[in-house]
Amino acid sequence: MQKFPMTAEGLAKLEEELKVLKGEERPAVIRAIAEARAHGDLSENAEYHAARERQSFIEGRIAELETIIPAAEVIDVSKLSGDQVKFGARVTVVDEETEEKKTYRIVGAYEADMKVNSISISSPLAKALIGKKVGDSVEVPAPGGARAYEITAVAFR
Repeated sequence: MQKFPMTAEGLAKLEEELKVLKGEERPAVIRAIAEARAHGDLSENAEYHAARERQSFIEGRIAELETIIPAAEVIDVSKLSGDQVKFGARVTVVDEETEEKKTYRIVGAYEADMKVNSISISSPLAKALIGKKVGDSVEVPAPGGARAYEITAVAFR
């Protein structure tokens, strides 16, 4: 079985999502389908079709989470340290062209979320950063051409 690196927080988030899907979302959609069935002709019943579509999404996500969670390899980031970029690190980089400063956390593929600047270990930026130290420059291929970044900080908090 393939293992997926993940932080403890990432695993907890996925387990909570699975709990909500099974305990709240699934029963709610089953009730919605039963209610829509009670309205009669299913061929032209928009509520029924919407509920069935939602049920399909929920069941698919449950199956996906039930595959991911047992295969998670939790890495305790609190025990990591050093000045080299590795899984779990918060890396501050400066775009060498625009001078824009950003901090990213390198996490597992199933917990990456750009809204909170968490990037997947398999992303081009993370791949370029892994193994580097403060002061190193990396070049990352991007759709508009390669981007160069300088690493200004590495932290494990």
